[in-house]
Amino acid sequence: MLPLKEKDKPIVQKLLSAGCCARCVLRFCCVTVQAAFRQAQHETLKDLRAFIADKETSKVQDSTGQSSTCETESQDAALSESDADPPCKRAKLCPTTETVQSEGGSDALENVESRVCVVCLGILQGSCGPDLAVKIAETVKAKNYQFDTLVLSISLPAQLCVREHSCWLHVKKEVRAKSLVLDKDDIIQVKEAFKWIMQGLVTKELGGVAVVGKSPFEVGMEFTHPKTESDCHFLAKSCPDCFKATKNKQSVFTRMAVVKALEKISDTRFLQMYPCPPVEPSCSCTLQDIKCLHVSVFIAGRYNKFCRSLPQTPWVIDGERRMESSVEELIAAPILSAFRADGFNFSSSGREDVDVRTLGNGRPFAMELLNPHRSRFGRAEMKQLQETINKSSDKVRVRDLQIVSREAMSRMKEGEEEKTKTYTALVWTQRAIEKEDISFINDIKELTLDQKTPLRVLHRRALAIRQRVVHSMNVRFVDSHHFYLGLKTQAGTYIKEFVHGDFGRTKPNVCELLKTDADILELDVESVDVDWPPPIPE
Repeated sequence: MLPLKEKDKPIVQKLLSAGCCARCVLRFCCVTVQAAFRQAQHETLKDLRAFIADKETSKVQDSTGQSSTCETESQDAALSESDADPPCKRAKLCPTTETVQSEGGSDALENVESRVCVVCLGILQGSCGPDLAVKIAETVKAKNYQFDTLVLSISLPAQLCVREHSCWLHVKKEVRAKSLVLDKDDIIQVKEAFKWIMQGLVTKELGGVAVVGKSPFEVGMEFTHPKTESDCHFLAKSCPDCFKATKNKQSVFTRMAVVKALEKISDTRFLQMYPCPPVEPSCSCTLQDIKCLHVSVFIAGRYNKFCRSLPQTPWVIDGERRMESSVEELIAAPILSAFRADGFNFSSSGREDVDVRTLGNGRPFAMELLNPHRSRFGRAEMKQLQETINKSSDKVRVRDLQIVSREAMSRMKEGEEEKTKTYTALVWTQRAIEKEDISFINDIKELTLDQKTPLRVLHRRALAIRQRVVHSMNVRFVDSHHFYLGLKTQAGTYIKEFVHGDFGRTKPNVCELLKTDADILELDVESVDVDWPPPIPE
């Protein structure tokens, strides 16, 4: 037996007569017993008919309440929106149960099983069931994902919100007339009922894989119903501010926009512009696609760069590629292949110029792998993947490769501006120098620089003056025109500009300190002092 109460009888009668399917009737009666939705539709419809079989009781209830109900409706409608037309259409479009029966309501009830539901547009009828479970299982198996559980998601046409609102108003008068308590928010959502029906079926088809409420692996279904898309259009006239065109949306009638408009429009205005109950559709919703999506997996590590002609990311200028590869691509290619991901986002703790090497323990980096088909790797497998990257090129080397959480990624970015970095630069001077001419540099500590955005990066960074600190320096004499300059600086310091001055845009600079023109011939990053990711013993 269905978990229904005596107070539900008029609602059941009214919804069945309006053309609602058996499962939508259960939704409007706020049935939360999942087994009731999993029952075969014809069995549920049979139980609902048995439930309302006491027609004499229904007639008595209708005859005693019809006159007062219609009168109350007209009065309430007039009060809800004083400037609207009298809701005469509402009285015609919302007949009482007794009227439905006298005008062929019995035939309407007999044909419910073969009709497309006026609310869910067939989603909870033929659109869901064993056949769909087979399609889902076939799609999942064909994509060859690695997963333990999955979650079902469903994208529904926005017009379902309009139709549900119409049916809600249709039964609202019955609720009011019988002094019953029923809130629209208590109605079970189509998505929820759909999942209750499909979860067990999909689990069976996938050999016992649990379909749960939350999982990193999602199987999504998109349903459309082009023939009723115009159901939403009237809302744009009443609530134009809810529907604004955006670049990423094909239609302004998104589900969120429609829900927002329905919250704003009055009942009287709605009933003047849309039929209540909704018009019966000629066909069911169409399943457009079944898509599988795994949440991102995050990889972290440190890289060394040994080449002075390798950019960190692909170098494309005016649509033309200038370098054949990059640090990002050399690292990403083996990882993408191993995780069978659709794409990636690469980030690092700062970046070096194309002609700068990164030595020492390397620079921390992280990758977000998009829609990975494989997501689990043991420590030994990650070590093997690291070796594969290192053997693939002599230009880069990776260490401490590991899977991390999304939350842990923030630690790398937090350290970019707060931590220090150590450099070694080979400096040329125009004027001939001796050891004694540069030895004073060793004594300079905590030197504050004012660095105006360098000319070479002005095309991609805002013009500003940034203060940076050079914590310490040391020099090693090479010859009369060359010396090595070691620096420990605040992260974000432009080292090249500190040496040559960038036409006075960085002050003070090495040229001013030595009172001669100077420039960098070679630059190496010796260390990036960010204590992330955690080191992995070799």
